[in-house]
Amino acid sequence: MPRRRALLGLGLGAAALAGCGFRPRDPLSLPFKRLALVGFDPRSPLGVELRRRLTGLATVVDAPAEAEVVLKALEDRRRRVVAVSTPSAQVREIELHLRLVVRADTPGGKVLIPPITLSRDQDLSYDEKAALAKAQEEESLFADMQTDVVSQLLRRLSAVEL
Repeated sequence: MPRRRALLGLGLGAAALAGCGFRPRDPLSLPFKRLALVGFDPRSPLGVELRRRLTGLATVVDAPAEAEVVLKALEDRRRRVVAVSTPSAQVREIELHLRLVVRADTPGGKVLIPPITLSRDQDLSYDEKAALAKAQEEESLFADMQTDVVSQLLRRLSAVEL
């Protein structure tokens, strides 16, 4: 009997989700095949992840003249700011900021996406006794923030009309 109730509950949950208009996100596809990345530092973790996530979606070319779309990074910045400290200068909270400003054009100069800012901010508690663990947590948070920003950018690129 409990198994039957569980199955009934799953069926009702699925029906409720279907009734509200929920549906899984379609697989991402881009309306172009060749993309040039301009202004990204070769060592930028965000640029590296963007190149990796573009694999299978579009070919990244070096020369903007060979591309259908030129994506230009106007700003790609990670910042770490001490937000809260004690009177004895012990850090208690850190703010992490990730900011990407980009624009997309055709090689001929037609603006496809005007300059947009994609950013993520995250607060991180801090304790000097666990500095190594907090450094690893900080890198993990930056990686999650970066993945989110790249996903936002790819969704914007998928909506481009050439």
